[in-house]
Amino acid sequence: MSRYLLRRLAWLVPTCLGVVSLIFLLRPLIPGDPVDFILGESAQAADREALRRAFHLDEPLARQYLLFLEGLARGDLGVSIHSRRPVARLILERYPATLKLTLASILIALVLALPLGVLSAVRRESALDHTAMAGALLGAAMPNFWLGPLLILLFAVQLGWLPVSGAGSPAHLVLPALTLGTSLAAILTRMVRSSLLEVIGQEYMTTARAKGLSEGVVICKHGLRNALIPVITLLGLQFGALLAGSIITETIFAWPGLGRLTVTAIQARDFPLLQGCLLTISLSYVLINLLTDLAYAAADPRIRLNRGGR
Repeated sequence: MSRYLLRRLAWLVPTCLGVVSLIFLLRPLIPGDPVDFILGESAQAADREALRRAFHLDEPLARQYLLFLEGLARGDLGVSIHSRRPVARLILERYPATLKLTLASILIALVLALPLGVLSAVRRESALDHTAMAGALLGAAMPNFWLGPLLILLFAVQLGWLPVSGAGSPAHLVLPALTLGTSLAAILTRMVRSSLLEVIGQEYMTTARAKGLSEGVVICKHGLRNALIPVITLLGLQFGALLAGSIITETIFAWPGLGRLTVTAIQARDFPLLQGCLLTISLSYVLINLLTDLAYAAADPRIRLNRGGR
């Protein structure tokens, strides 16, 4: 296990370097000049040059890349061009809100998907199965930019049960988490159903029933645990997708998270802040994939990693 973990950590180094390089090289492709955006096109040439020197925009691209790597090695993501505040501090202020929204969305998805997926597999081809699969298909087909405003109209405007936007109380979390969690629940429901159907007729399931165990214990303890591998894989991938996909949802609900900060950086042509946001999202995705691989052994005894890491 330890050798396997060390090898995976070793692979993280080139992976993270590739992510960092790609994010930096995307910067010249962003249209617009941040100096013009901040000072205006009528600004004095001396002021424009001073701002360029302050943010190393007058340096060659290779030199900017080296400065960027040196800053990362020190934990310095640079200074925001727009607010003149350290990028790392801005991200640390917003990241907890995005993480809370992502975890709440996953919780909602699991609460909806696990029971529906299990019941659909156990009662295959029943009315419940067809209804659950139709609902899952509908949930997967609804984009967040359509579902979010629809939930606002229903629960905030018409019924008045929940606030429209902001993050002042736990009630503010419900609508954005429900928006993100619905599509994930739809995908997970179908995955849980198909995975459980693959193991429900296996010999060890028959043996468990022959021992006199109840059908609920057989399904949940023996069947569901062995069917969780593809579900864990999907959760790991979707966790990173939710961090990135929350950009639209956070904008709709004015949620003060990393996604909304990314939109602000794009609108302000704030290159250092945009790089920091994208880098945080990408490295979070890489880390979650590592944790997902390490979670396989805990979910399925057949995939125990031995001491040699094979």
